[in-house]
Amino acid sequence: MADHSAFFLISLLTLTAMQGIHAVDYTVSNRAATTPGGMCFDNKIGAEYAKQTMKAATDFIWRLFQQNTEAGRKNIPQVDLFIDDMKPGEIAFTSNNGIHYGDDFIQNIPVDLIKQEFSGVMYHEMTHVWQWNGNNAPNIGWLIEGIADFVRLKANYVPEVWAKPGEGTMWNQGHSSVAARFLDYCNDLKSGFVAELNKKMRDGYNDNFFMELLGKSIDQLWNDYKAKYGN
Repeated sequence: MADHSAFFLISLLTLTAMQGIHAVDYTVSNRAATTPGGMCFDNKIGAEYAKQTMKAATDFIWRLFQQNTEAGRKNIPQVDLFIDDMKPGEIAFTSNNGIHYGDDFIQNIPVDLIKQEFSGVMYHEMTHVWQWNGNNAPNIGWLIEGIADFVRLKANYVPEVWAKPGEGTMWNQGHSSVAARFLDYCNDLKSGFVAELNKKMRDGYNDNFFMELLGKSIDQLWNDYKAKYGN
């Protein structure tokens, strides 16, 4: 009995150590604490809620991208959130695994929507942390942003101002929600399509990825998408 107990304890300690090694740390720094938006963050959102959202977003993204092993995802030990004194109209951006969130935007979120809207933007930005970017392929911005909004869409953080299904003149023009809706349509055609597309974007990008995964060109898929909604 003692031998079994010792083995169980060693196994538990080993598992705990492995989880500790591979855990992601999340930090929050309010560098605009004296501005109205910075104070709003502290009073209405708070660092603890922000960290919980960052972790929840990471877990959600890994599941959605089907990144079940460390070999299939980025090796990022820490993600930082900075509440910054940014210009009016600036929302957020991600750089070097750091998310910079504008204080002015936070200040102008309606009180009854503040955590929902804050979380929606965080899911978008956390996607930029974890997604593959096509190895910086040219003319891929629409897809990078579209996938980030697709994640936000699947997490049920959809603002009223977003494009409705079927709206938009082209998949790569207009607000990124146009691309997100189109990707959602493609994902309905083949469950896990966006996860597979993201995996292929680890080393580069080509529009032919749509043909390889769905059997139709991106142009034909867009035409089918528009026809489905009659607009």
